[in-house]
Amino acid sequence: MPLFPATTPPAVPDCQVVELRQYTLHPGKRDTLIELFDREFVESQEALGIRVIGQFRDLDGPDRFVWLRGFADMAARGDSLPAFYFGPVWAQHRNTANPTMIDSDNVLLLRPAWAAAALPSPAKPRAERGSTALPPGLVVATVFHLKAPAGPEQLALARGPLSEALRAAGAKQLAWYVTEATANNFPRLPVREGEHVLVSLALFDDAKAALSRDFGASLQPWLAKPTQALRLVPTARSALHA
Repeated sequence: MPLFPATTPPAVPDCQVVELRQYTLHPGKRDTLIELFDREFVESQEALGIRVIGQFRDLDGPDRFVWLRGFADMAARGDSLPAFYFGPVWAQHRNTANPTMIDSDNVLLLRPAWAAAALPSPAKPRAERGSTALPPGLVVATVFHLKAPAGPEQLALARGPLSEALRAAGAKQLAWYVTEATANNFPRLPVREGEHVLVSLALFDDAKAALSRDFGASLQPWLAKPTQALRLVPTARSALHA
């Protein structure tokens, strides 16, 4: 009998806590980790209440792997992460996964920026285990580093002109997240604390999508440091794809 009972993960729009995880890997090890992840770490996490939202190759960093996972709330996160990392699947495969990584601590803990700001449910099903064909699409994750928590002025810009600019550029799906300020309730996996971010996630049809360089210029007065833009190509089994 398993130590932790199986449970159903929340639908993507119902994930009130989301992790944006950026891993720096040893040179040449990204495909090793992705093959393992797509085969072993999708269903095994979702069986414990974790929604694996999407996993990606960073188009601009050959040794970077980026993925998103969601939880119903912080309490669910506090239950499901120990269930996975103290469970049999991670125990079986951690000695293969961990040596691929230089740094796995670049993690932003997020929540939807407003009631309807989360990603929608996937329009198409995730590929079956064993699939290797890459799905179409490009996810652009833009991380705005703010001097203080996002307030009404910044959220109004996100809901209005910034979202309009993304749609004009061809975004098929769009979501906005802000920092979840609750303390990390699974310290074994560090997160970036003491930061304030506003994050947009935009799904485009293909990797040729491009945003204007001044996409976020209206947020400049509130920025603490330069904006990070991630161009992310879905892996074979990413549920977030065009």
